Amino acid sequence: MIDIRKLKELVRLMVENDLTELNLQDQAETVTVKRGMGMVVGGAAVMGPPVVHTAPTVSAAAPAAAAAPAAAGGGGAAAAAAASDAGLVAITSPMVGTFYAAANPEAPAFVTAGKAVTPDTTVCLVEAMKVFNEIKAETTGVIERVLVQSGQSVEYGQKLFLVRPA
Repeated sequence: MIDIRKLKELVRLMVENDLTELNLQDQAETVTVKRGMGMVVGGAAVMGPPVVHTAPTVSAAAPAAAAAPAAAGGGGAAAAAAASDAGLVAITSPMVGTFYAAANPEAPAFVTAGKAVTPDTTVCLVEAMKVFNEIKAETTGVIERVLVQSGQSVEYGQKLFLVRPA
């Protein structure tokens, strides 16, 4: 049986982020929550306030596939950007959440373009369900570009930084 506190927290996050459906699954449970249609928990319909939405699953291959038509479209800027990214390693978001470049609004960013990083360097925070998760570089090199702004929502697998490997 799912913990009702966790379910309430998921519903609250869905409403705050204007989601329409949410599907979660682990080895023991499957939870689907939909806005405006009640909720389905473990296959049983539970009527409640219309609150829920789906956090889409994005595979690592999807962003590359979406970028290919743009680069092939003949845009000189797109082709130049793709060429300049050659050889760079992306640091991606391991979860859906909110990206923060610094520990608090007054603090300097964890990393900026030109900063050297090691696998244990904290590069940002991603907030998910009121938990701030430190994201590590997991590579050695120099940050070439920061691809998102602090406070921006990020998806699973979204590129956050490009690193020139050392």
